[in-house]
Amino acid sequence: MSLVTSNWLEENLFDVKIIDCSWHMPGINRDPYEEFSKNHIPSAIFFDLDKNSDQTKDLPHMLPSKEKWEEIVSLMGISNKDRVIIYDNSEVLSSCRCWFNFIYFGHDKQLVSVLDGGLKKWLIENKKTTSEKSIIKKSSYIAKENKNLVKSILEINENIEQKNFTVIDARSKERFDGSAPDPRKNVRSGSIPSSVCLPFKEIINTSDNTFKSVSEISKKFSEIIDINDQNRVFSCGSGITACVLGLAYSLVNNTYSPTVYDGSWAEYGRI
Repeated sequence: MSLVTSNWLEENLFDVKIIDCSWHMPGINRDPYEEFSKNHIPSAIFFDLDKNSDQTKDLPHMLPSKEKWEEIVSLMGISNKDRVIIYDNSEVLSSCRCWFNFIYFGHDKQLVSVLDGGLKKWLIENKKTTSEKSIIKKSSYIAKENKNLVKSILEINENIEQKNFTVIDARSKERFDGSAPDPRKNVRSGSIPSSVCLPFKEIINTSDNTFKSVSEISKKFSEIIDINDQNRVFSCGSGITACVLGLAYSLVNNTYSPTVYDGSWAEYGRI
């Protein structure tokens, strides 16, 4: 299951490995690690989305190497058979990106989930939090890449002519159609030719950051694509909210494996 409820996590709090993957958009004056240090779900471990990406590339949040991922997860004390629950305290639901990373590197899809509503809903419900730091015992994690879950800019460009898959962009309609500037200074406005837009916020309940019902999500996807077609790839600004749509689509079609354009518009729209 891609999502778990806050009540489920509360009941299983010490039977799972919990990750806080909070991240904020450029220009937002918030420090996710500082916030985590002051207040987080008990036994949670912080996952730094920027640091735990490919540091050799000049694009944000790109997937690290298999070897680097094994090192990252091993230092978090997570094993291949662990049940992993990921949450965030972010308006862009950055936990979904960490969820995708685990699936890309071969963690059993049935063993990795996102906390529906994240810390926002957890706090609304007055559930327990702490500032205590978790004691971590290093593991020996083994990764196995699912390289078919990521598209390159070459494949995206080839697809404009070949139309083998549909690219769905999770950014706002204003950023997609070029009427609003991109938040990154070296990136132009606009979108990938032949792509379609479904802003991720349209499938989220803003009151508590939970996903809308499967029927509502299905209706949103049906307005732009044939939901029975598996050939779709998700994109956004830098690979974060693309994964929100990837998770949402997995709720509608449970045989779908999330596939993203890792470089997203940060790469495609570079000036």
